[in-house]
Amino acid sequence: MTSKDEKRQADHLRRVCGERHERVLSVSREHINEERRTVELAFSSELPYERWWGIEVLDHAAESVRLGRLADRAALLLEHDTGKQVGVVESVTLGEDRVGRAVVRFGRSALAEEIWQDVVDGIREKVSVGYTIHRAVLEEERDDGPDVYRVADWEPHEISIVAVPADASVGVGRSTAAQVDEQTIEQITDTQEDRPVTEKKNEGAPEVRVKDNAPAPVAAPSAEDVRKAELSRIENIEALGDQFEATHEGSREMARKAIRDGVSLDAFRGEMLKHVGSVAPKVAPELGMDEKEVRQYSLINAINYQLNPQSRAARDAAAFEIEVSDALSDKTGQEFRGIGIPMDVLRDKRDLTVGTATAGGHTVGTNLLGGSFIDVLDKASLVLQRGTVLRDLVGNIAIPRQTSGATAYWVAESGAPTESAAAFDQVTMSPKTVAGFSDISRKLLQQSSIDIEGFVRRDLGKRLALAIDLAALHGSGTSNQPTGVASTSGIGSVAGGTNGAAPDWDDVVDLESAVSVDNALMGDLAYVTNAAVAGKLKKTAKVSSTDSRMILDGSVAGGLEMNGYPVFVTNQVSSTLTKGTSSGVCSAIFFGNWSDLLVGFWGGLDLLSDPYTASSSGTVRVTAFQDIDLGVRHAESFSAMLDALTA
Repeated sequence: MTSKDEKRQADHLRRVCGERHERVLSVSREHINEERRTVELAFSSELPYERWWGIEVLDHAAESVRLGRLADRAALLLEHDTGKQVGVVESVTLGEDRVGRAVVRFGRSALAEEIWQDVVDGIREKVSVGYTIHRAVLEEERDDGPDVYRVADWEPHEISIVAVPADASVGVGRSTAAQVDEQTIEQITDTQEDRPVTEKKNEGAPEVRVKDNAPAPVAAPSAEDVRKAELSRIENIEALGDQFEATHEGSREMARKAIRDGVSLDAFRGEMLKHVGSVAPKVAPELGMDEKEVRQYSLINAINYQLNPQSRAARDAAAFEIEVSDALSDKTGQEFRGIGIPMDVLRDKRDLTVGTATAGGHTVGTNLLGGSFIDVLDKASLVLQRGTVLRDLVGNIAIPRQTSGATAYWVAESGAPTESAAAFDQVTMSPKTVAGFSDISRKLLQQSSIDIEGFVRRDLGKRLALAIDLAALHGSGTSNQPTGVASTSGIGSVAGGTNGAAPDWDDVVDLESAVSVDNALMGDLAYVTNAAVAGKLKKTAKVSSTDSRMILDGSVAGGLEMNGYPVFVTNQVSSTLTKGTSSGVCSAIFFGNWSDLLVGFWGGLDLLSDPYTASSSGTVRVTAFQDIDLGVRHAESFSAMLDALTA
């Protein structure tokens, strides 16, 4: 072999560690354990694979594969993206058939749940492995084709679920983004003790080895790779800045600064998370009504005008309310079904007082408003009292959420820790319309009493509150509904039985444990259920036949207490769920940190008066429309039992 040939082979071997390689293997349905959320998969084999530099063979002798990093609960990623961890590697083995296998377990984050369902449904079937080459050797020279190189010392460090692999025909997914620093490479002559396990071997073939205690391989990308990576960083950071500028002032400027300073995308996500948490959201446009104007505003005048739009008296009486609605529509672009009521009026919180003034024959008190509509709504809704309310939202919003943190590793002297990064996703919310109505007699609406004004507010507030509570607990996320806690993917689940079961002390504790095991036992923790379940628990002993203490028998701060936590009872919690043969008779019990339930409000209130639906009785139906949405900050903060029997 000439020195020129040896140099060419050595150059090939150096570059083995610097290219990204991927192969693929399908996940078999029979290797999926849905109960444990695990999948057994093959991640590597000795099947030859042609690279641009030659034929690659990964040696699978025990001494050739460094399994330490992979076996130490390595990450299960999506598409090799360290910011998208969907699970962990639980165990790794090398089989006698010279195949590397692993058991991976999927997490319960929103992303992990999505990918897990795709795997279970057979939509995602391909896996890929990331690895670093430490030593490779030329195994066979070929005159009629590429030379064969055996990788005699390599280290897998992560497994990924992939959608579009580099090659879908042979082998198993393999990938490395690392290169070897040329200072750590030496060309050596192969000796017997260094010889990898192989049947064919060229004596004296050049070999590449990473020196002992050398620093971790460092990428040396091409100029084109650097250009593409930088463009991607800038585009993604700009997009995040634009997205959050709509709701949090200063986000776009933060993005510009991050681009100038060379901040990575993952680091910028973390900065944005802190920014959103510290800066108040932008508020919906208000009309700037002064105190006198707010006091003058009357819901009754607005309703009567809608009932009698041709009546000059009604129009004159509601002239101010009509003007406010038109101004609100012009400023927000919102098209109202009836008449628009601005936030200036809805958030007014003065005490009920009496004053008089004359306008179009109607008595309009200068202190007419008997407390704000929003305040009435909050008091009537259990969810609004316990959850985190975001008011005055504009446009769709996305709240960044950290799904995992960086990982710490134990390392040897002079060793380098494995690179890891925090992972982020987003809680997205967009307006969905909820409506509540109240039936009021026409004669009642003709009254000028300020008590009637307060009555209408309270009644409409109660209707909307009931609708919001029901959606927050059981909203399906379909048919224009928000997604409630029960339908949120990834919450803890406690099952009574195949056909449901009467709740017992074990179920109560298990609901708490389902939150605790996910490190989410913090914040505004409480149980929420309906009156039927509460009654059942008051008559059920903690320990059957040996304990006279009932499960629900205590009180805290004047309310109910169970297992050391407050209990809130509302019949908005369903009692008509189905489990097995128990059709329409099962109830729900929820437990969790209710401050992690987000309730967002957009814009003003849209009020519509309908004199026709119940015209035979002279009743007017007044309907209020409000744009809201619901979100769960962390699914792990909640658990639910949806098959509790009370009869």
